[in-house]
Amino acid sequence: MNPVDPAKAYRLFYPAVPAIVSCSAGGTVYAMPVVSIVSLSNDPPLVGVSSSPSHSTHRAIARAGRFSVAWVGSQLAPALEFLGTTPHTGEDKLLSAGLRHERGGTLDVPVVEGAAAVLECSLWSRHVTGDHELLIGRIEAARAIADFQGYWRFEAYHPVLYAGIQRGSFETYRERPTP
Repeated sequence: MNPVDPAKAYRLFYPAVPAIVSCSAGGTVYAMPVVSIVSLSNDPPLVGVSSSPSHSTHRAIARAGRFSVAWVGSQLAPALEFLGTTPHTGEDKLLSAGLRHERGGTLDVPVVEGAAAVLECSLWSRHVTGDHELLIGRIEAARAIADFQGYWRFEAYHPVLYAGIQRGSFETYRERPTP
C-alpha cells in the first residue's frame, strides 16, 4: 500500500453522494453542497453535517437555527458544481444556481424543487471538530419521491457521485465506470 497524507485521508471516502444544505437568514437564501453528512440517531432523529465555519451557509445556519438537506438527481449536477465553486454574492444562492425552491412544509427553510429527498431540520447542537464544526440537526420532517420505498430502488433517482474536485468533480450513478 502507498502512504496517504492524513490531512488528505478524507478523499478516501470518495466517491460520495452530495446533498444540498440550505437555509434562509435575514432575507437571504444560502446553500452549499456537502458530502460529509451522516445519520446520527433514530430516536431522536438526528443528522450531522460537517462544515467549515468559514462558509457563509454555515454561519447562516448558526444564526437561523434551522436548515434543509436535499438530495438531487444527476440532471442537477451542474447546479451542485455551481454551489460548490461559486462564492455567495447575492440574495438567493439557490436561484443563482438555477434551482427553484419553496418554503418547507414544517420549518421556514428553503426546499429545493425537484429534489429526490428532503429533510427539514432544526439545529440541535454544534461541536467543534478541528478546523470544521459538526452541525447536528433534529429532523422535523422528511420526504422522498416514490422511488424511495424504505430503500432507494434507483429507477427514477440517479444520484450524483462526487469524486473530488480535481477529477472533473461530478459523475452520475448511472455513468460511473464499471470495473
